[in-house]
Amino acid sequence: MKFWNSVAAIAWKDILSELRTKEIISSVLVFAVLVLVIFNFAFNLAPDLILQIAPGILWVAFAFSGVLSLNRAFIPEKEENCLEGLMGCPVGREAIYVGKALGSLFFMVLVEAVILPVFALLFNIAVLQSGLITVTLLATIGFVAVGTIFSALAVNTRAREMVLPILFLPVVSPVIIAAVKASAISLNGQSWSDMTIWLAIILAFDIIYLTVPFLVFPYVIEE
Repeated sequence: MKFWNSVAAIAWKDILSELRTKEIISSVLVFAVLVLVIFNFAFNLAPDLILQIAPGILWVAFAFSGVLSLNRAFIPEKEENCLEGLMGCPVGREAIYVGKALGSLFFMVLVEAVILPVFALLFNIAVLQSGLITVTLLATIGFVAVGTIFSALAVNTRAREMVLPILFLPVVSPVIIAAVKASAISLNGQSWSDMTIWLAIILAFDIIYLTVPFLVFPYVIEE
């Protein structure tokens, strides 16, 4: 119970701070919507062809807006010299990781909840589908799990804005590819059984990258 109380306190601190400043949400939302608008004007295709490229467009918006969001996960503490204070709190370092990951997950889900209706409006595609929503949530969990550990790793470097995507995107590419494939199956109205293999890949990725970062985070944050 003490562990989860610490996790909740750290996550709530990040959420409350962002709700006051709106630095992450505003910039990420503007970027994501701009990506969708640009792709909408770039492609003037028939509806059946739109369905072929729509999953890729959607996950480009998700992935790059997620990188922008995760890049800020540890920067406020670093810039205000509070990272050492956070590490000095009487909680396990694992609680810091889980709290930060939950805060980042909250922001990404919030952004995705805005992006999906905009995507549906611009491309005239129904997105309120259980398959698409499930894929989005599962892939976002894995995305955030990996991104949080790499954000902690990059925060101590000078070019952290460049280091995070360079290190992070190659590692997270399997879950993005699986999410694109599963999203395409869902948007085309196919059954759950058709996306089983892609869901299995996403779930395996989630399990691995929720476990490994949890174990190595205390060593990463020490560096």
